[in-house]
Amino acid sequence: MDQIRGRNVSHSLTKKKLLVSINAVAGLAIFFFGYDQGMMGSVNVSIDYAVNVMKYGHLEDGQVVVDDGLLQGGIVSIYYLGTLVGCLLGGWIGEKIGRLKTLWIACIWAIIGAALQTGAQNAAWMICARLINGVGTGILNVIVPVWATETAEHTSRGQFVAIEFTNNIFGVVVAYFLGFGCSFVDDGYSPFVWRFPIAFQIVPLIVLMSIVLFFPESPRWLVKVGREEEARYILGRLRDSPELAEAEFQDIKNVAALEKQSGKLNSYFFMLWDSMPKSLGGSVSGKLHIGRRVQLAVWLQIFQEWIGIAGVTIYANDIFTAAGYSVFKARWLSGINNVFYAFSTLVAVFTLDRLGRRVTLYWGAIVMGIAMLLVGVFDHLATTRPAEAGKWGAAAASFVFIFTFAFGASWLTVPWLYPAEIFPLQVRAKGNAWGVVGWSIGNGWTVLLLPSMFKNLAEKSFYVFAAVNFLSIPVVWAFYPESNQRTLEEMDLLFAAESPFNWQAEKHFERLKIENPELVQTAAVRSGSVGSVDPELAAKRRASGGRGASLSLEGVGGGGLKGLKLSEKSSDEGSE
Repeated sequence: MDQIRGRNVSHSLTKKKLLVSINAVAGLAIFFFGYDQGMMGSVNVSIDYAVNVMKYGHLEDGQVVVDDGLLQGGIVSIYYLGTLVGCLLGGWIGEKIGRLKTLWIACIWAIIGAALQTGAQNAAWMICARLINGVGTGILNVIVPVWATETAEHTSRGQFVAIEFTNNIFGVVVAYFLGFGCSFVDDGYSPFVWRFPIAFQIVPLIVLMSIVLFFPESPRWLVKVGREEEARYILGRLRDSPELAEAEFQDIKNVAALEKQSGKLNSYFFMLWDSMPKSLGGSVSGKLHIGRRVQLAVWLQIFQEWIGIAGVTIYANDIFTAAGYSVFKARWLSGINNVFYAFSTLVAVFTLDRLGRRVTLYWGAIVMGIAMLLVGVFDHLATTRPAEAGKWGAAAASFVFIFTFAFGASWLTVPWLYPAEIFPLQVRAKGNAWGVVGWSIGNGWTVLLLPSMFKNLAEKSFYVFAAVNFLSIPVVWAFYPESNQRTLEEMDLLFAAESPFNWQAEKHFERLKIENPELVQTAAVRSGSVGSVDPELAAKRRASGGRGASLSLEGVGGGGLKGLKLSEKSSDEGSE
């Protein structure tokens, strides 16, 4: 087969133009995700919504005063239960029917949820609608980063995803100012104030659903399901040269053959349980170390939520009010902070593939940790010294802007990119689902705990965020290998070491690259070090007794496969 059957943009677009079009579609999906998160900020304080429909507050001096914080928080946080269910469902579907059809299904789910939210008549209705909407968003959050990373070139993969998350924060900005503008309709008393912003999210979903099936499927998923010629054609349209496309195709094909039929490792349970000791039935993936990768994906997302972005987003208005600004000006400043946030994501677009994932996380954590400390200090001074409250409040507000900028330029993108990069092809969608599980847990946790946390700890809450930022630095340094400038097929080599520590993984990876050239052809061709590598010759070289670690699959009773395993000739791993 020379090309994809039916209408497809890959028939008319090639190389950069095709990649840009894929990025635009993925960006539209992530725009919806950002808008969906941002809209509830204005909806929650809408008079008709809070007082007349959901009945968790009353009106006082023209402002909503919350009487039932548990109900308000429950309506918001149930969404994250939906994303938790959706991400697991999306990972399973994505492995079965492909990335694009799964994305189409996500649109249907989210449209139904949005329509139900728009027409909500009471709290129970809204809770059910939020749950359904969350399922659609969870499916979308799993599939879009996977599709993006599987089509992008390894040298610009970070930039590819960073551009998408610029759209994410643009969605937050649109949601904020749309809600702000609607708040003036009938002096804020009209149901339009909250129903229209909720309904508006249907627009990008309909556009996305209408066009997504006309785009090329992930070539890696196509190889996985045996549609190799279609995958080869798509890679040929995506890459700069036939040589590069063919080298990448061979890498994908060779690694897919190693990972094939990993049996029970494809289940969510065994992916998670794999991180347990062998004595408890864990470590069943052998050298794939899938359980280790699951832990890295989940905890990176939980760290992202607890470094302070949720607290700053929710309590920015209070901080600006403490600085002496009126309620109206405080809302404007919050909006400007979101615009500042959106522009900060452009920093990651130009630095993520140059600095790498680890350095980006380091500098972000340092700047954000210092900013959180100072926000706490200045907020304390503003509270304890009322005569100087304006001065210290303004200082706290300025460091809120600095924190937001640093987060958008660093920690916003990496926790979404990293899980989509590190998992084997056979379970990549399910692996990325574990990252969304971490995000759902982290978000739901913070939404429920932050009100009590700020009530009891006040400005000391910011010290907790600062501590989490500083704690993340040694954790990333010790346990998170660098994925930048490495192909997705090289990740199995990167995680093949027995030790969970980064320095051991890097040492082991460098040796395996030399000893398994048939698995790293893309990098070799791009660097110009070789023209091509014949996998059969490489296999014969190892079989003939040449020094090296061959990657193979060790069988387990019943025809199952235990995972990547070093041949007996590679006996020096224990010395690492």
